[in-house]
Amino acid sequence: MDKNIINKYKNEKDRLLISKLIDKIRFCETKNKIQTTDFLDEMEQKLLESFLKSQKISNYFYTGGFEEAERKILIIYPKKMEDIVYNINLNEYINSIRIELPNELHGEYVHKNYLGGLMKLGISREKIGDILVGENGADILVMPEMLKFLITNISSLTRFGKSKVEQVELQDLREIEIKIQNIKITVASMRLDNIVSELAKCSRGKANELLTQERVLVNHEIVEKSSKEVKENDTITIRGKGRFTIKKELGSSKKGRIFIEVEKFV
Repeated sequence: MDKNIINKYKNEKDRLLISKLIDKIRFCETKNKIQTTDFLDEMEQKLLESFLKSQKISNYFYTGGFEEAERKILIIYPKKMEDIVYNINLNEYINSIRIELPNELHGEYVHKNYLGGLMKLGISREKIGDILVGENGADILVMPEMLKFLITNISSLTRFGKSKVEQVELQDLREIEIKIQNIKITVASMRLDNIVSELAKCSRGKANELLTQERVLVNHEIVEKSSKEVKENDTITIRGKGRFTIKKELGSSKKGRIFIEVEKFV
């Protein structure tokens, strides 16, 4: 595989990601050993998926440790393992830690409290998968090399000082509780900048800043064009503001403003 292929990618981060993938593919082919990436967000998954298809590579799959995971690792396996690869023990490639809060903290913490704690310990985001938050704590998917460090050091954080921290097997993860809030917005048109302005509760000017800063994704792809038309069932992610799905147009006002029903993931 010609590594010069990465030159067609303009973004430095994309080039680095593709370059690392090429190295893993080569190692897998020459050493006949399974290779894995760190956790990938949905945009990174799309990037690598497009590259793999362009190279006609099929000996791989994604997993985040459970079926509904958003952040996933890519597992590349030798072609000779085609018949047995789906029986591999995923606990070898993804670990999970459980933080069990003391009674007085039940219901007090949300996703950002757990992620922020891990960041304070110096853990980079790509080493952390999904965080499954419940009333009494959270299960956190992590790369195996982070397991011992986290179990040892999480309790050093004030917010988790009284919590119980332990490893759990992937099959014992807590059930996912997806919370969706139905909201309604009113916009002048279905242009992306109008939609972002309403969802992020900011001015059109600020919405355009979010777009140029590459903080807005439509169906998991970064979009900078403010005039892009948004359609029903499009998913819009605004980094720092949340994820939304445009459900349907409900009609228009006498002045032509459009009423839209939106699902917000909370």
